Amino acid sequence: MEGKAEGIAEGRAEGQAGSILRVLEARAVPVSEAARERIASCTDPDTLNRWLDLAVTAADTEELFREDGEEREV
Repeated sequence: MEGKAEGIAEGRAEGQAGSILRVLEARAVPVSEAARERIASCTDPDTLNRWLDLAVTAADTEELFREDGEEREV
């Protein structure tokens, strides 16, 4: 059963990463190969959720990767 749960979690993470990349692409936000790899390799649901929320308004991928405590320019 544990393997099945891990597979489901991996599938969700892959889907979420794909959604982040799709939103960025639709908004014409440039995504470097390094950023694409970082997004695709992330398995933490909280991080992926935060990145998806930020992808809707981010001007660049650096905005996705800033730590929560860092200042963001408006």
